[in-house]
Amino acid sequence: MRVLLVANTLPPTDISGVGEQVLQLAAGLRSAGHEVEVLGRGKGGARGPKLLFPLAVVAPFVRRLRSFRPDVVQVHESDGVLAALAAAVLGGTLDPSPRIVALLQVSYVEEWRSVRPLTDGTRILGRPSGVERRFRLFKAPLQVLLGWLTAWLADLVLAPSRRTADELERDYGLNGVGVLPNVTGGLAVEGAARAPERPPRGYWLFVGRLRIRKGLEVLIDALRRLPADSPELWIAGDGEHRRSLEALVERWSLAKRVRFLGRCDGAAVRALLVGCRALVVPSTYEGMPLVVLEAMEAGRPVIASAVSGIPEVVRDRVTGWLVPPEDPGALAMALAEASIDPEEARRRGLEGRRRLDELYRPGAAAAAWEAAVTGRGTETEGGSRG
Repeated sequence: MRVLLVANTLPPTDISGVGEQVLQLAAGLRSAGHEVEVLGRGKGGARGPKLLFPLAVVAPFVRRLRSFRPDVVQVHESDGVLAALAAAVLGGTLDPSPRIVALLQVSYVEEWRSVRPLTDGTRILGRPSGVERRFRLFKAPLQVLLGWLTAWLADLVLAPSRRTADELERDYGLNGVGVLPNVTGGLAVEGAARAPERPPRGYWLFVGRLRIRKGLEVLIDALRRLPADSPELWIAGDGEHRRSLEALVERWSLAKRVRFLGRCDGAAVRALLVGCRALVVPSTYEGMPLVVLEAMEAGRPVIASAVSGIPEVVRDRVTGWLVPPEDPGALAMALAEASIDPEEARRRGLEGRRRLDELYRPGAAAAAWEAAVTGRGTETEGGSRG
């Protein structure tokens, strides 16, 4: 088949989990014998800033649609809504008419709901920043609308986890959304970054954008419950929530135990994963985090909230530890257990690597995608409008 993938963020120009998954899928499909083209921003694609991508991509998309004549057009997230509309309108003039697939990493309704105070049930641990509150009021409703329209224009809707698929069905009124898990290992990692020298006791690692739904206040609260000689927490990432997190660390006198690394590229993240005790993912909402797969590839265990698609990848007490979200006590216990028994942590990390090789490589994604698009799948059968 000829497949055209449309995405607004693509490495190495952008640090984007969505963009990397587009390229991982493209690698898997090419290895399976398909002819694949990727349309993004830059030369031959949309010109201008990311914000204008939905409009700027239409003209180059129409040209590529007519020259490449794809059998399948796949758009990613709500930024591909006008490309999906153009495919729906112009597709009937082509022979054959391309099938439209939408791969949505999250439900924007759930993303909107996740901008709220964090609480352990008795006290508030953290509040959204002003930027996040404005996102909830203004940008999130637009994303919900565009995400819904993208899904309804598509012949087939896919999500990275069964949980996300269920959310899309409920929030967007769809039926039978298919599952196409995220994968890793199909791309060369640019750069040769090395992690800074690790402290004697090692470090816990968090990777991601600093915003309220990532649950870092919960992790910092868990850290202060541990002995002072416990491993440090290294935070790789930046975002609208950083200032309040730094203030929280100071208030609890944890400055010597928490290190903010700022924004890190892919090579730096992989170097940090190799050196860490475990990856910690205390989120309240996710789709299927790519960094979890990267930790598994590095042979490191994952300590994570049992939310969204995470339990479909991380097996509690097998490849890591799963804890309830917004529960700093439970998270502290998991951290302590991983610290006290490093051999067990190592065993779980190696088991995660084995699970990754079996289920989350580009070849597996290509097979699942083929099953969904051709209708041969069961779990991966695609969604349709309800």
